[in-house]
Amino acid sequence: MSVELAPATLTVDSRCTHGEGVLWCEQRQSVLWVDIAERRLWEHHPERGTTRHWTLPDRPGCIGLFEDGTLLVALVSSLHRADLATATDDALPLQWLADVDPLNAYTRSNDGRADRDGNFVFGTMNEHPGRAADGRFYQYSTRHGLRELPLPGIVISNAISFSLDGRTMYWCDSVSPKIMACDYDPEQASTTNVREFTALANTAAEPDGSAVDAAGRVWNAQWRARQVSCYAPDGTLLQVQPVPVKHPTCVAFGGSDLRTLYVISSRLDHTPEELAASTHAGSLFSARQAQPGLPESRIRG
Repeated sequence: MSVELAPATLTVDSRCTHGEGVLWCEQRQSVLWVDIAERRLWEHHPERGTTRHWTLPDRPGCIGLFEDGTLLVALVSSLHRADLATATDDALPLQWLADVDPLNAYTRSNDGRADRDGNFVFGTMNEHPGRAADGRFYQYSTRHGLRELPLPGIVISNAISFSLDGRTMYWCDSVSPKIMACDYDPEQASTTNVREFTALANTAAEPDGSAVDAAGRVWNAQWRARQVSCYAPDGTLLQVQPVPVKHPTCVAFGGSDLRTLYVISSRLDHTPEELAASTHAGSLFSARQAQPGLPESRIRG
C-alpha cells in the first residue's frame, strides 16, 4: 500500500497559464521553469528569495542545462542556447541550435530531459484537434546534432526521464494513463524493448513530467489528479505527494541537499468556479523529501 505524504506548499505565486519543464540548476542554486502559453522563462533563487522571468520569441516546451552553465531552450519548432549570466531584466538573447519538425504546422516541442551521457532527449506533441500520433522523440547533442529516436508516434510526449545507469528511458503519451519504459542506447540514439512501466491508479488522470531520485524511484506529476506519484524501479506505487492544485505538470529535485521536490502547475482546463477556488493554480509548489534527488544531468559541449 502506498504512503500519502504531507501536502506540498506554495513556493512562488507565479500563476502561470501553463507552467512546465521545471528543473534545478546547482551552479546557480536556482529553480527554473517555463510558462508555455505566456512564452516565459522563470527563475527563482530560494536563498535570496528573488524571482524573475523573461519573455521568449515563441512558446517554450522544455529546458535543459549545458555543462558550461548555459541553458537549452526548446521552442515550438527549434532548439536554442541561452546564457542567463549575460541576460538583462528585459532581454534573454538566444543562439539557434537546430530546427525541429519545421514543416509540420501542428506539432511543437514539449517535454524533455538530459540523459546521463550528455545528450538532451525531448518529444513533440500534436496540437491538431484530430489528435493523430504525429509526435516524435528526439535526441540532441553537440556531437551528432538532432537524431530521431525509434519510438512509436505519440500525441503528447511526457514523463521523459532516465534510470540511474542511464540505460532505461521512461516516457509516456499523456492521452493514455500509463508510463512506458524502453532500453536506451545514448551513443547510437536507439531504443529497444518497449514495455509498460506502470499504469496510473486513477484512470481519469494523465501522466505528465517526471524526475528520478537517488534511489532510482520515478516521481511523476499527474494532470487532473492533484498529486505526484512515486514509483519503485519495478513500477510499484510507493508514495503519493498531494499538491493543492488540479494540474501539477512537472517535478524536479532541488535545494542545497536535493531533498526539495519542486512541482510546477497549470491554470488550463479549469472552469471559472474551479479557478476561483484554486487561486494559486499555475504556481510553483515544493515539499521536503526523506530521499534526495539527483543533480540535473547536463548536456556536453
